[in-house]
Amino acid sequence: MTNSARSIADFATVHCLVVLARTPVLAVSVLAAALGAADARSLRSTRAYDGTWNVVFFTRAGNCGSNNSAPFTVSGGRLSSAGGGKVTGGISAAGQVSVHIKVGRSVASGSGRLIGGSGSGRWSGIITGDRCSGTWQATRS
Repeated sequence: MTNSARSIADFATVHCLVVLARTPVLAVSVLAAALGAADARSLRSTRAYDGTWNVVFFTRAGNCGSNNSAPFTVSGGRLSSAGGGKVTGGISAAGQVSVHIKVGRSVASGSGRLIGGSGSGRWSGIITGDRCSGTWQATRS
């Protein structure tokens, strides 16, 4: 970049900062609107997965029951239990799921993806004292 081009770019940058400094309410409003629009788009995208999902867990390794199922609720990108136990986790606008489940002394974590009305992924944890892992499949109820 030549010195004259750099001077023009520096002037433009400083001029924009001066204008924004003189109008802080406008600058904050523009920033808040941009962030709010991004949050709203993200929330709308994650709301596509809202509802109750029935999840079936298949054990592939360890001495746990072969199949277990549990209902989960998705609301605004957050996962929670629709049955018993404590469920925390989230889902991205692209359907990527991350979840942590605790029922009594049993704990498990999982990840995967929902697409439309179904999904699948992997899980691992300690179930009634045994280390286990496997896959899961979900369908929207």
